[in-house]
Amino acid sequence: MSDFDLRLRELYLNKPECVIDLPQWLLSSKKIEEYRAISGLAIVEIAGRDSVAAAVKSVEEEAFTDLLPTYVYTGTEHGPWASVEQAVERLAERMPEVRVHDLLVLGSPGFWRALNGRFMSGLISRYGFYIPCVGCHLYIHSVRIPLALTLGKVPIIAGERERHDGRIKVNQISEALDVYEKMAKDFGVRLLLPLRHIAEGDRIKEILGFEWQEGKEQLGCVLSGNYRRLDGSVYSTVCQVQRYMEEFAGPATKKIIESYATGHIPNHLEITAQVGLL
Repeated sequence: MSDFDLRLRELYLNKPECVIDLPQWLLSSKKIEEYRAISGLAIVEIAGRDSVAAAVKSVEEEAFTDLLPTYVYTGTEHGPWASVEQAVERLAERMPEVRVHDLLVLGSPGFWRALNGRFMSGLISRYGFYIPCVGCHLYIHSVRIPLALTLGKVPIIAGERERHDGRIKVNQISEALDVYEKMAKDFGVRLLLPLRHIAEGDRIKEILGFEWQEGKEQLGCVLSGNYRRLDGSVYSTVCQVQRYMEEFAGPATKKIIESYATGHIPNHLEITAQVGLL
């Protein structure tokens, strides 16, 4: 294992504040200039199979020549880090005609906590529910925006889908995806969701071109399925999610990213509390 890979693992294990001013070994000034000079570059979300399929489809649709894989850590993952490395390898093997660059690892425990942890009781009191998944996905997509700006407003590719063989995931309903896209657009960045309207898992397999079961061989989340009753139905309503996004998560995230975009690490809790009046 290379020194770079060992450092990536250590970064993931320690989970420091790592959104802007990345360490030079991870993203040097020279590397930034090299990336800025690539006209066909896109940032790629690395998660499970859908993120890899999204990268494949985006290359087919947008003719990207270079892909920069990125993993954003949260407060709830578990599982073997090797699954992330394997996802990058699978992407490179699937698209030999495209340059797949070294994986970058990003994240902010303070940002994640502000949206998804600290104000649980206040959010339940105000909105009558609490689902960390929506705020978590907003965080995941938004953390990549400062990097996209640094590299010249390059597009970001993600594997979100509105339907999963008839199943609904609250963090991927149409209203939530609209917020994720708008957040990036507000900063002049395109968030590409090429799988958004693909419901069938078999179609994902066709795009991938190899076998990869949904939800397998990837990091898991300890809060997975928290919004479902025992019969599989969903607790929250679309109206509740929309109100939460419009009044709290969206405005707070925008102010946090505005701070990052000016080169400052924000006071995540202070911003979120002020926006939400919590």
